[in-house]
Amino acid sequence: MLYLVHMQVRIPADIDPARAEALKAEEKAFSQQLQREGKWRHLWRVAGEYANYSVFDVESNDELHALLSALPLFPFMSVQVTPLAQHPSALAAN
Repeated sequence: MLYLVHMQVRIPADIDPARAEALKAEEKAFSQQLQREGKWRHLWRVAGEYANYSVFDVESNDELHALLSALPLFPFMSVQVTPLAQHPSALAAN
């Protein structure tokens, strides 16, 4: 199942800078692991924002929720999820 996910990150200004950097490093490692596994198929930064649009390919709503909530920066995120379906006019099937 494919999902378009919009994530906006808002790390509090009063967080310890070393902790913020550690969380960002953990987030990067985890997201790259999911990309290598094929679960996080696309990752696009929103220009000028601490935000992204991503496409996930997972088995269920529950799996997506588990992956998103396991992200180290999840406590500081606003997340919007849109389930995707194949468009009949698309040249390539997903």
